[in-house]
Amino acid sequence: MDIKVLTTEPAVEIDGVKYHHHPNGGGLVAENAEVADTVYIGPFAKICGHCKLSGEVFVFGNAWIFDNAEISGRAEIFGNAKVFGNAKVTGDAKVYGFAGVYGQAFVSGFAEVFEKAEVGGNARILGNAIVGGESKVMGVATPVKKVA
Repeated sequence: MDIKVLTTEPAVEIDGVKYHHHPNGGGLVAENAEVADTVYIGPFAKICGHCKLSGEVFVFGNAWIFDNAEISGRAEIFGNAKVFGNAKVTGDAKVYGFAGVYGQAFVSGFAEVFEKAEVGGNARILGNAIVGGESKVMGVATPVKKVA
């Protein structure tokens, strides 16, 4: 699929917030969000609120990032995943499937959160940690091995 964004002027207004198509991928970005041109926002992805996305981040599928979430590095958010609240995803981390990362959660390194897993509260998922299935990691937690 060849996507050409013809204008980055506001394309739609939802509940008083204007959205434009991101020049790299065509996904919708709220006027309050900070998204670098190096970030890829796929055509069906949505960036809302006061999010900050930088680096070589990939957001695609029906992924949705909102509130004050921060995504950086080479992180990938895809499928039907949601990252919101004050959550941070960085490094080469991946969040996908129907997974959710929220609250003050921090996902970094080569960590993966997928399927219907939830990471919230002050949880830290680091290194090569894997959180999948219907797992829920909340509060203050730092798994170092596979959680399923």
